[in-house]
Amino acid sequence: MWKTVRRAAQATGHLLLAAAMAFGVLIFITVLLITAIGTLAVVGAWLLPETVLLIRRIAGAKRQLTASWTGVRIPEAYQPLTGTVRERFRTAVKDPGTLTDFRWMVAYYLYGALLFVALPLWPVGLVVDGVRSGLLRREPVVLPLIEKVADLEADWSTALLKPSPKARLTRRVEELAATRADAIAAHGAELRRIERDLHDGAQANLVALSLRIGLAKRAYDRDPETARKLLDEAQDQAEQALTELRNVVRGIHPPILTDRGLVGAVRALAAGSGLQVTVDDGGMDEAIRAPAAVEAAAYFVVAESLTNAAKYSGSPRADVRLVRTRRGLRVRVSDVEGCGGAEGTSQAFGTGGASAGSGLLGMRRRVAALDGSVDVSSPVGGPTVIEVELPCVW
Repeated sequence: MWKTVRRAAQATGHLLLAAAMAFGVLIFITVLLITAIGTLAVVGAWLLPETVLLIRRIAGAKRQLTASWTGVRIPEAYQPLTGTVRERFRTAVKDPGTLTDFRWMVAYYLYGALLFVALPLWPVGLVVDGVRSGLLRREPVVLPLIEKVADLEADWSTALLKPSPKARLTRRVEELAATRADAIAAHGAELRRIERDLHDGAQANLVALSLRIGLAKRAYDRDPETARKLLDEAQDQAEQALTELRNVVRGIHPPILTDRGLVGAVRALAAGSGLQVTVDDGGMDEAIRAPAAVEAAAYFVVAESLTNAAKYSGSPRADVRLVRTRRGLRVRVSDVEGCGGAEGTSQAFGTGGASAGSGLLGMRRRVAALDGSVDVSSPVGGPTVIEVELPCVW
């Protein structure tokens, strides 16, 4: 019985907040009338974009209120109101989200008062359900109706505030255009890195190797000892060039991924990170492999995260978790005892500066190119947790 009363009280609290917001929306009619008159008079056309922004904020607050009750986030899909007054006006009028919010606001004038349906149920419920539960030992029937009223209010808000298919398509096109631009930028940066590594590393070593072999050939007849010494140096130079080339190849696609799979490659990273790393593979079946691009992205996420953890977090330990989900692969890396304080995309693990930020930016770009997501949690005092979702078909 007490559990039912508590749930009914929570539902009533939700309906009370909804009614208060409905009252605020009702007062907002005055703003709508002023905006309509100003727009018809042309001279006040600049009011429309500002009013649309206010409506977006109100609708956003309602989305948060509904999500706090249902536990399900309602997405937003708005076109940005930027540019000149004419451009802002045109965007505000043509944006499908404007019609969606206005339709919700009109409907909310009516169903926002569902609180007054729930309040009369309290005295009846306390009596009827008190007798049923206290004396007859039966399930309550009246107080649960209050929770159903709150669910009804939340369902209507979800249905009305959910972006239209056209708005979702527009938002998706914008997201894909942004991720495509990021992917192109990441690809260009990767090509420049490979060119730089080849030019400064392997190519320089090969030039030095060629010079030493040439000097050894000239000195071979008159000074065999010098020629032998030059050939030994040339051999060392050749080995160094091979090492540089292996590093370049490893940066493109680590061979260990092909040889040992993602779990084995991550365990090798953990062993060479300099930290005490716990790897939880979630019982992944190594015989079932994700696409090569997804494995490579997951590998680089773990590599970058562990590198930043070792450099900036101050933590001696880290945790890596790989989880195969129904729709993809989830990668979670935590520095366990790190100092935290990473701010958005500017830092990763601890309080590292530009290098940490650039590493996280590259990570976001690499993941976004595969339509994945990166979530960074780093409260002051730690720990810092990076969680990546990579969609794929198993």
